[in-house]
Order: sequence, then structure tokens, then C-alpha cells
Amino acid sequence: MSNICRHDVGKWVLALLLTLLAACTKNTDEKFPGYAEAEYIRLAAPISGTLTKLYLKLGETVQFNQPVFVLEQESERAARQEAEFRVQQAQDQLGNLKLGKRPDELAAIRAQLAQAQAALALSNADLARGSQLVAAQFNSPASLDQLRANVARDQGRVNELNAQLRVALLGARKDEISAAEQEVKAAQAQLAQASWKVEQKTQRTPVAADVIDVIYREGEWVPAGGSVLTLLPPANIKARFFVPEAELGRVALGQDVSLVCDGCAAPIPAKISFIARDAEYTSPIIYSKENRATLVFMVEARPAIQDARKLHPGQPLEVTLGAQKAGQ
Repeated sequence: MSNICRHDVGKWVLALLLTLLAACTKNTDEKFPGYAEAEYIRLAAPISGTLTKLYLKLGETVQFNQPVFVLEQESERAARQEAEFRVQQAQDQLGNLKLGKRPDELAAIRAQLAQAQAALALSNADLARGSQLVAAQFNSPASLDQLRANVARDQGRVNELNAQLRVALLGARKDEISAAEQEVKAAQAQLAQASWKVEQKTQRTPVAADVIDVIYREGEWVPAGGSVLTLLPPANIKARFFVPEAELGRVALGQDVSLVCDGCAAPIPAKISFIARDAEYTSPIIYSKENRATLVFMVEARPAIQDARKLHPGQPLEVTLGAQKAGQ
């Protein structure tokens, strides 16, 4: 065999060995660069006003339902008081309609009815006497016309007062009572809205957290929706790191990871809580060891609350898949 042939065979064997070696070599790099990320809570009121009282200070640790701040609320308190009066007025009107006429009004109708009945009795008596006189030919038959008219008049008055008494005992009509009931509901809704506005002027802590930032001071005007201060609950601190596309199959939700940071006495355990569905072509962090364009997926892991306080937002981290003991 010539030297040229032997040289070609040697190159082919070397290439084959390198290929086999690359195929058998397993990537043992299980560490991924990352950083600590925070989900802040910004407390604000939906209504504007002057900040009259601020209970918390920067860096303070607060518990659940502690008072945070109070905005001026004189206008809202006056509106609530007005709404309370309107509710009482509507309820009184509804009660009056359901009760019907008052006792004195019923007594007046009954007295008028008694008078009408007495007048009717007198008219009937006059008609009877007039009929007797006509029969005895002392009066002409025409004289009975007026007497009969008087009886009809008085009978009509009695019928009218009887009807008034029945209506007074029944109270208002159903449609009037229904309208009054709707007025009560509308007034109660206005009261609820006014009370809500008063309550919104006083804010309390929704969770236990640390005060990260105080934006307004007492005496300053706070616009509607303006954040007065920023809170950071320990449960809202997480690790964010980026996994290359080739390594994505090694991570899963709930998987244990270890977080290592500068100054940390020991690795911090955490569990993967989120894996991005979309890929990124360049890691957006500045802590990566390499700047080459890499197809990566964002992954988030959350430590336990007691361990989360050891991390600071923006702090560089090194994430290792699997639990890691101190000293490793």
C-alpha cells in the first residue's frame, strides 16, 4: 500500500475515533446562570386624596392586616351620611304605604260616613211622609220628585264614603308599594357605594411582607391609583435562570434545584415552579459566562419562605439541578 493510501486510512480512523468519543461523552455541566427575581405588591387607593397618616417605614417588616395609610376622607364621610339618611327616608315611605291611612284619618272617614248615613235616613223618612201626603191627596205627586232626588243623593254619598274606607284599610296599591321597595334598594346601593369609598381611603397590608419603598409622605396629594408604598412578601422571591434547548428535557415542574449565591453559607433548596413555553435566542442576563447566541428557555424556581429571605432581587445565582448539600 502506498504512503498516500496509508495517510488517508489514518485520517479516516482518527475521524472515526473522534466521532465515537464525542457520541460517548455526556455533558456533565448541570449548572445554569440566573438571578433572584421579585414580584412586588404596590399598595394604592382607587380614590385620590391627601395622605393624612402613614403607618409604615422603609425597611420595616409588617404582618397581615396592619394599617398602612389613611387618605383624607371628609367628603366621602359626608356622602355616606347623606346616603344613610336617604335609606331611612325610603324605608319610612315604604312603611307608610304598607300601613295605609293613619288611625285619625280612618276615624275622620268613619265620621263622615256616619253623617252621610244619618242624612240618608232623614231623606228616606221625608220620602215616606211625602208619599203618605200624596196618597191622602194633600200634596201633588210632583212633590215626590225632589224627595226621591234627596234620597239618591244621600245614598251616593254613603256609597262613596264606604269605598273610601275600604281603600284606606287596604293601604297603597301593589305598584306603588313595589316602586317604594325599589327606591329602598337604590338608596341601599348608594349607601354601599359611599361606604366602600370611605373604606378605600384606609388601606391595610394584604400579606406579611417587607416595606421596600415609600413613595409618598404625609401631607402630599396622592392621585387615584397612585402607589403609596411597595411591599415584598418573602413568598414572592424566586430564582430565574435559563436552560439551553438541548437541556430542556432534564427539567420539570416541581423538580428540586439548588441555588448558590455569593455570600450564601450553604446552597438554598428550591423547586421549579415555571417553565417558559417560548424560547429566547439570547439570555437577557449579564451574568452568563458566554455571550454566544444560544436558544434558551426561561425557568423559575421558588425556595421555601424561610429561605427566600436569604435572597435579594437582582442577585446573581448559580442553579444546579437536584438537591445539593452544604459543602458540595
